[in-house]
Amino acid sequence: MKKMKLVMIGNGMAGVRTLEELLKHAPDLYDITVFGAEPHGNYNRILLSPVLAGEMTLPEIMLNDLGWYRDNGITLHAGKRITKIDRVRRRVIAGDGTEAEYDRLLVATGSTPFIPPIPGKELPGVLAYRDIADTEAMIDAAARYRHAVVIGAGLLGLEAANGLMLRGMDVTVVHLADWIMERQLDRAAADMLQASLEAKGMKFLLAKQTDALVEGGGDKNNAGRVAGVRFKDGGEIPADLVVVAAGIRPNYALAESAGLHCGEGRVRGIVVSDTMQTITDPRIYAVGECVAHRGVAYGLVAPLFEQGKVCANHLANFGIGRYEGSVTSTKLKVTGIDVFSAGDFSGGADTEEIVLHDRQGGVYKRIVLRNNRIVGSVLYGDTADGAWYFQLMKDGQDIGAIRDHLMFGQNNLGDAGHKGENKAAAMPDSAEVCGCNGVCKGTIVKAIKEKGLFTIDDVKKHTKAASSCGSCTGLVEQILASTIGGAYQAVSVHDKAVCACTELSHGDVRKAIRDHKLLTIPAAMDMMAWKTPNGCATCRPALNYYLISTWPHEAKDDPQSRFINERAHANIQKDGTYSVVPRMLGGLTTPAELRRIADVAEKYQIPTVKVTGGQRIDLLGIRKDDLPKVWQDLGMPTGHAYGKSIRTVKTCVGSEHCRFGTQRSMAMGVDLERMLFGMWSPHKVKLAVSGCPRNCAESGIKDVGVIGVDSGWELYVAGNGGIKTEVAQFLCKVATREEVLEYSAAFLQLYREEGFYLERTVHYVHRVGLEHVKKRVVEDAVNRKALYERLLYAVQDYTDPWAERYAADAAQALRAQFETLEA
Repeated sequence: MKKMKLVMIGNGMAGVRTLEELLKHAPDLYDITVFGAEPHGNYNRILLSPVLAGEMTLPEIMLNDLGWYRDNGITLHAGKRITKIDRVRRRVIAGDGTEAEYDRLLVATGSTPFIPPIPGKELPGVLAYRDIADTEAMIDAAARYRHAVVIGAGLLGLEAANGLMLRGMDVTVVHLADWIMERQLDRAAADMLQASLEAKGMKFLLAKQTDALVEGGGDKNNAGRVAGVRFKDGGEIPADLVVVAAGIRPNYALAESAGLHCGEGRVRGIVVSDTMQTITDPRIYAVGECVAHRGVAYGLVAPLFEQGKVCANHLANFGIGRYEGSVTSTKLKVTGIDVFSAGDFSGGADTEEIVLHDRQGGVYKRIVLRNNRIVGSVLYGDTADGAWYFQLMKDGQDIGAIRDHLMFGQNNLGDAGHKGENKAAAMPDSAEVCGCNGVCKGTIVKAIKEKGLFTIDDVKKHTKAASSCGSCTGLVEQILASTIGGAYQAVSVHDKAVCACTELSHGDVRKAIRDHKLLTIPAAMDMMAWKTPNGCATCRPALNYYLISTWPHEAKDDPQSRFINERAHANIQKDGTYSVVPRMLGGLTTPAELRRIADVAEKYQIPTVKVTGGQRIDLLGIRKDDLPKVWQDLGMPTGHAYGKSIRTVKTCVGSEHCRFGTQRSMAMGVDLERMLFGMWSPHKVKLAVSGCPRNCAESGIKDVGVIGVDSGWELYVAGNGGIKTEVAQFLCKVATREEVLEYSAAFLQLYREEGFYLERTVHYVHRVGLEHVKKRVVEDAVNRKALYERLLYAVQDYTDPWAERYAADAAQALRAQFETLEA
């Protein structure tokens, strides 16, 4: 099969990341040709500041050297600028006459520095700060001259000023606005940052408008080059070097000359759709700073990488990904000072603010809220929780439950030894970060810098840190954010890939299974272009669950894609034996069942018999070969204590026996467990029913907790009694038994349909918000009924493989108990 021709204009970070993603998906689909205006391979533009400061060298910031292009069969024309796109003949033409034909064209021309129309801007010694050539010119000037002026006190301007100051120059920063970094910081944080920089020798002239750049006179060292900066108010300062860092503009001139639509009004750029195709010509794609997407042009690396990922998906003909825009953050470290900002921190009439301002201690935090959700944040000095705030903001999580300690960080602890400094930044390189794999901080930082890593998944792949138990993930994320600064962007839980076998998120996979009615794992992997032929232990169980939960009775359950506990219908123990938990509805049993359990324990010499926390009897230490015979002799269904499913419904004795009981909790527990038996779910689900507010069944820490009150029942959801105990949240109050069943089932079905595999209900509700759940389950009666009916439909034909001898006698015995009590 003849390969299609893909030509890419531009050789920057966004474009090459797109090619890297494309080569993962479809390495043999295209003959690829790249034109780059600079005479280099692809390098990390973000690390130009450390090069200017003398902390790194140019070879250390190369992401893809010339050998990478050669090894991947890519033709690179370095140092050749494209001057024309011929859309009729489908070819591009460079300034030296070099031509290349294309079937698909990828435009990644980036941005150009904005230099205001200041008289004298063409003088020698006046530079922008954008590429390797600019950086080398600034290093050369710093070795020969003394006075530097940086016009613009934004992120790039301060980094340039800091680098030149470290090179020994006397640096003055001139800024038109009233405070520095006004797009990233509020006034209070900016004033603190300015004071810190001034203490280190940097000078500032704010609210100053440049009138002209002055040419040197008779001095042979500066004759004919810039020698000063004159202001509108008549003042003037010396300048042997002027660096203009007044912003960037999308570089769309080439695309516009080819007739591609490049927007109108304030935001110009190559207009693209959510598939990163230009809206003028579907054969032409565009990514990076040259793009305008939904009226926004991005200047940070993280959104551009997201664009590249989506673009590669469509160039590979998968057609699944969509780029819907990005929420961005800014992280800056200048001379040891940490600054972080994200979102809309300007506030407004419909917002609230939580502020901590300790000027003497060098710490400032401002969190802006709207409807109990973070919409913006500014941190100075203590930025350790910036990634956490950013994640909460991206995921739109309701922070009402943690509002009172939100300001004090994710761990509710400060590190007194570092006075609010980023914990990761303060750690020595020798400090161990990942105990599971023995990875220290220095190893992680070195990998990030040398291999150009930008995501947690990249760090896991190259260092193994955070790839085992995951407890160090937050710390690794801090190290990543601290190392790459503005390139870092937290990944929303909506966007995280299922595993290394695919680039698709859990949401993408569920949508594809639903939209294309996929019924088998091979069909799903084929349609979604899985990277590995058979998947892995992470994705196969997830795919299997999504298939059978989306298409019950149609999708075929694959037992080999279940964990060993679900295959064996028992819990594997650390010594290789198994434990069996027979089903006891609501924790109730009969003398006949107890005799059978005792007989089985003696017959198979089961060493341990224990009552579980869920009010069941656990038989521990059973050999695998004995499992079928144990279940046969028990004559009882499995209790599902092994599965991602309904586990148990714990009950108190309720009004059936207890003098304090207000409702019949045992009967309710039996009804709930009977209704839900056979329900598979993203993770284990535990319920409890308490007959009165004394809550003896611990309903307040269950996935669904039901508490009897005089007038009916209160329902609580999303509790968790695990490693980190989470109190369940109040959902609603109902009056009848039937309503308890309907509301509980509707919540669990919503979780089954929207929860990600291995996501507990507590994390699901944190992700989508309790208000979302209430709208779907409590406020919308029609939707609640539909959810309830879908759950009943899913479990209606479930039969337990070990329950053939379990006739109606046990159920009748339990019901007889209730009827006797009622009488």
